[in-house]
Amino acid sequence: MKKAADCETMEDVRAEIDRVDQALVDLLSERWTYVDKAWVFKRSAAEASVPWRNRDVIEKVKARAEVAGMPPEMAEALWRLIIGWGIQYEEERLKER
Repeated sequence: MKKAADCETMEDVRAEIDRVDQALVDLLSERWTYVDKAWVFKRSAAEASVPWRNRDVIEKVKARAEVAGMPPEMAEALWRLIIGWGIQYEEERLKER
């Protein structure tokens, strides 16, 4: 693992981006296992979407992004997409019941 400041070539940068991408996929896959479990608990709920929770998650992600040096707007856009996919998945599963 190299820090961006320690990369001396474009190949170094690409190798580190590939490493980070792999870690991101692994973490998002782990997150998805919880989304897959969440719909089970939402069977008695009227809807898959919980607006207050969605806002809470996005605010936490934006705050963490700012601390970590990532544009909070980028984090918000990504998490809105991630949350949207999760809601769609849960709604489809809930219709199957």
